[in-house]
Amino acid sequence: MASIEKAKPPKTAAAATATVPQPSVFKRMRGQKQLMLMSLPILAYVVLFAYYPIWGWTMAFQNYKPARDFAEQEWVGLKQFRFLFSDDAFLLVLRNTIAMSFINMVLGFVTAIVFAILLNEIKNKLYKRTIQTISYLPHFLSWIIVTGIVANSLSVDGGIVNVLLMKLGFINEPIMWLSEPHYFWGIVGASHVWKEVGWNAIIYLAAITSIDPSLYEAAEIDGANRYQKMLYVTLPGIKSIVIILLIMNIGWILEAGFEVQYLLGNGVVVDWSQTIDIFVLKYGLQIGNYSLATAAGIFKTVVSITLIFAANTIAKRFGEDRLL
Repeated sequence: MASIEKAKPPKTAAAATATVPQPSVFKRMRGQKQLMLMSLPILAYVVLFAYYPIWGWTMAFQNYKPARDFAEQEWVGLKQFRFLFSDDAFLLVLRNTIAMSFINMVLGFVTAIVFAILLNEIKNKLYKRTIQTISYLPHFLSWIIVTGIVANSLSVDGGIVNVLLMKLGFINEPIMWLSEPHYFWGIVGASHVWKEVGWNAIIYLAAITSIDPSLYEAAEIDGANRYQKMLYVTLPGIKSIVIILLIMNIGWILEAGFEVQYLLGNGVVVDWSQTIDIFVLKYGLQIGNYSLATAAGIFKTVVSITLIFAANTIAKRFGEDRLL
């Protein structure tokens, strides 16, 4: 009896592609010479302004004196870091930074998402575009102008906030808002919201427009009203964008800002207004303790990087969208 050869299954396109050796990274780079040349200025910029300054971190481990050469500097190890975390002033600054950054992040996320959803519900295109344009115009104002507007609005002498509150009967006499320490964090958060809510809402509006319209039609057929469609269609549709932006913003938890606190702060609210950036400015330029200022900057950078990777890992564990 003749032997019957087993039929071999035909090779698929994927299997055929897998057997073809892939070119190495250097070969692909040589094949994209124009792209590599176009990238050189950006690469040089990043190396020069982002990586080369890391050499200055060595000051944090020295008793740095500007008049001495690098070989003449006194190395003190972790002395600056130990002093940093034993200094009550820095711990107070750290508290202020985390609190104001957390307030800015929460208010920024909530207001931008709510504003984008409400703006998406406006059917009149001209009215919608007008409101959107007006909302993101403050983003292009410098903090010098914004803090001037805030200070005038909160002024005791004719400030619009005190005038309105007195007209409505909420207060009997003007409040010195910028001289009350417990109001300062709220003022900073409200200022950030007013300046950035329109700009932050743009990316959420773009995400909302990418949602399949058939989902809204199906929800309407099932009897969902406008608010239910927002809750069960719009919010789940932009969840991935919200998570990615949240991961990115968690890395900036120690970036509470500099300009608004420095410009609105004063001697009365100094225990509530100073941030790490102001601390670095004070010790680095005013006092001349460059080593301590550098140590504070390193601490902020290391914490930011750690938080980004931690948030990304947590998102991965829960099966959510992530950066890496």
